[in-house]
Amino acid sequence: MGGNLKRLREAHKLSQEKLCAMLQLRGCDIGRTTYAKYEAGQLNIRASVLIALKHIYECTYDEFFAGLDQEDI
Repeated sequence: MGGNLKRLREAHKLSQEKLCAMLQLRGCDIGRTTYAKYEAGQLNIRASVLIALKHIYECTYDEFFAGLDQEDI
């Protein structure tokens, strides 16, 4: 999922810092270090953060999980 988070962020031309500021405005107290761990796959993302990201990116939940149902995982 980390790769999808990074892809979506970069597609919207946002830095991790800017995205975290936007998340904080939506009530998600996420720092850049924590968000970097989400993108690196080192930390599981909370549902509340996914909901906020869905609204920021105006995307479907499927975009967060694209490619994750492959058998080699």
